[in-house]
Amino acid sequence: MTEQAVPYMSHPRILVHAVMRGKPGDPPFRIVEIDGQVVGEAHAVTDVLEAAAAYGITVHDLDDPDVVRWVGGGKFTWAPRWS
Repeated sequence: MTEQAVPYMSHPRILVHAVMRGKPGDPPFRIVEIDGQVVGEAHAVTDVLEAAAAYGITVHDLDDPDVVRWVGGGKFTWAPRWS
């Protein structure tokens, strides 16, 4: 009998949602969640790091899926895809 491979799905404390557009003229942003709670908007990766620090989380590697999950683009995606 062969064993089935089970994909690993991490549950990071920080979740950064896809880029959103606010009112006309406002810059695009991404919603940031920490421990399942919305903590604010991020306009750049530094905003994500500041939010993490405010909650006592030190981020050493933004590419570590056990620390941060990027939805709808990675750490360099700060403009909507439909622009």
